[in-house]
Amino acid sequence: MEALLKKAKDIKTIEGAEELLVEYHPSYSSLFTTALNLAKQAHSKQSRKSGEPYIIHPILVATITALISNDETMIISALLHDVVEDTEYTIEEISDIFGEDVAFLVEGLTKIDTIRDEELISSSSNKKLITSALTFRKMLLTSVEDVRVLVVKLCDRLHNMTTLDALSTNRQLRISEETMVVYAPIAHRLGIAQMKKLLEDLSFYYIYPNAYGLIDSYIKENSQNLHLKLNGFISNINDLMKKNGFKEDSYEIFGRVKHYYSMYQKMQRKGVSIDEILDLIAIRVLVKDDIDCYRALGILHLNYKPIISRFKDYITLPKENGYSTIHTTLFDDNGIVEAQIRTFDMHKTAEYGIAAHWKYKDGERSKSTDISLEWLEGLQYQNDSIEEFYSLAKGDLFTDDISVLSPNGDHYTLPRGSVALDFAYTVHTEIGDKALSALVNKVNSSLLTTLKNGDIVNILTDENVNVRCSWVDSVKTSRAKDGIRVACNAKLKECNHISAINILTSLTKLDRDRVVEMLDMCELKENAYKLTSNIEVYRDVLERIEDRLENFKSPIESINDNFMFLSNEKIECVEFDYCCHPKMGDDIVAFYENGSVIIHHKFCEEAYKLMLSNRDMVFVKWIDDKTARYRLIVSLQNRQGVLAELLYKLAKLNLNVISIELGIKSSESAEFCKLEVETKEQNSKKLQERLNKKLKLIEMISLNDAYK
Repeated sequence: MEALLKKAKDIKTIEGAEELLVEYHPSYSSLFTTALNLAKQAHSKQSRKSGEPYIIHPILVATITALISNDETMIISALLHDVVEDTEYTIEEISDIFGEDVAFLVEGLTKIDTIRDEELISSSSNKKLITSALTFRKMLLTSVEDVRVLVVKLCDRLHNMTTLDALSTNRQLRISEETMVVYAPIAHRLGIAQMKKLLEDLSFYYIYPNAYGLIDSYIKENSQNLHLKLNGFISNINDLMKKNGFKEDSYEIFGRVKHYYSMYQKMQRKGVSIDEILDLIAIRVLVKDDIDCYRALGILHLNYKPIISRFKDYITLPKENGYSTIHTTLFDDNGIVEAQIRTFDMHKTAEYGIAAHWKYKDGERSKSTDISLEWLEGLQYQNDSIEEFYSLAKGDLFTDDISVLSPNGDHYTLPRGSVALDFAYTVHTEIGDKALSALVNKVNSSLLTTLKNGDIVNILTDENVNVRCSWVDSVKTSRAKDGIRVACNAKLKECNHISAINILTSLTKLDRDRVVEMLDMCELKENAYKLTSNIEVYRDVLERIEDRLENFKSPIESINDNFMFLSNEKIECVEFDYCCHPKMGDDIVAFYENGSVIIHHKFCEEAYKLMLSNRDMVFVKWIDDKTARYRLIVSLQNRQGVLAELLYKLAKLNLNVISIELGIKSSESAEFCKLEVETKEQNSKKLQERLNKKLKLIEMISLNDAYK
């Protein structure tokens, strides 16, 4: 596709555009010739901002369409996509001349432009584009009835992006932002990887020109070195393939330098510069059969050290859009290389997505599932909040998904790996909150049962909210996570508020109503719940209360096992009840009874009953003395003393270094090392944030969990 766009960019005449179209669509019908002639006649008096004849644009859009699909209906529709909107021809005339199928696609393309004009903020506006662009995308996805309309529109947008030089700077920026937010994600969702990457790179050039320039300069300056590495790696793999029984004509290996926008995203995510990106180059190994993919994988892994955390097998578990490829990242003596292994047929699907294998009957509009938009139904959310739509659409457009059904046969699209509770929240927030269990294919199942494509799911509910806060890590959808968090935050606030009053009642020996009154008087009622988990708030509340009490016995700090308590009662032993078994770091509460403290998880139902019965309680918190172990890959500048500096910074962060291994050079100025460290910090996100502030952290993997 890049080669086609390069040719198209140099075309300035109608004849040149026609020659290129015939090159990519050599077997054309008389109807195609009629469409070409009609388009030329209809646009004959029009020209583009650049001064070129307007007809060049639809001809080149048809050429890009022909590259993606051999469906002539789509190619004809691409030729005619602006005729109804910009000339005197009507959709009825198009239908009479070219048939219902072509007219249907042309009308769909015209409809997109109408929606765009209504929903998208003008390029002359100073308002941010993101909100209106997301609304436009929502309208587009929920109104288009034939996926071929989207594909032709993507081809139209791709060619427009190559000709933005003729427009004002302001319009270049707005169109690029729109492309990044609306069209690139749709290309990704349709599996048209080539188009998605090109749309992103072309948009990136205009949206972040400085960042684009830095990456472009680096790649050009290091082009020779990068291609030497790439060619050397390809040569080595080629030798290994032949040595292990692959015939020369049974496979193909080629490589590339990665797309600029993907580099930029990685720089932003990792907080690194361009010369610190591990894998700037990638290779593809194409073979004939599925089993050959695994033979090739074995050859690579037996001869190069893989980064297992980056291994993905989309052949065994293909993406919903049909994408099937094995991804692996390999350490080489000269750097790190990403390798993709797929069959020739998989490669066609990977590059051109759902359009790769379309077949239609002549003159008949297909109603088969091959071109259906069932996957779009999942984006028709009940709530019109743009914030919610963005949160949900972002996940749905950028992750693999499955389709499950309700007992009534309604389809719901969910991310792959979703559980029954995700389905419950997708149907309705109230159903998620009150869900008790599920019937999956008529079999009693837990709410955390992982769903498969085609499952029929029925949710059984209760009258009351039944949320378990630990579920938040098991669900996949943002709607489920948000629903659980909202319910749990409300429950947590209630429990903390009741516990705070119980703790103060136990300390002061006052009537409960008197304690509530005192909290009101010292204007702490709204913050009182914080004292159960925040020792500073606890002490502040006590100081204010002490001023109003005589003979008040201040609490003292005591440590028992893994807990720290603040109480004015003697604590002789610590016990756990049978109902819950909180793990280190969980939210906990402590009830006092005759010298003993009984620990419960804060969300334990039995603990909640005890809170409501106004049982004596004491302040409790964990004493964290456990360690966690992590593997780090850190970027280092190649200079004297840098390793000593690294070890000093790790010591300052209270990290104990277990092992250290110097890594691999990726350029003359950057190299990497691998470390294993221990820390008492149990929160991996907090640790990663601290490390990112002090180091060039490339990767952090927990070693406490064997699966990670």
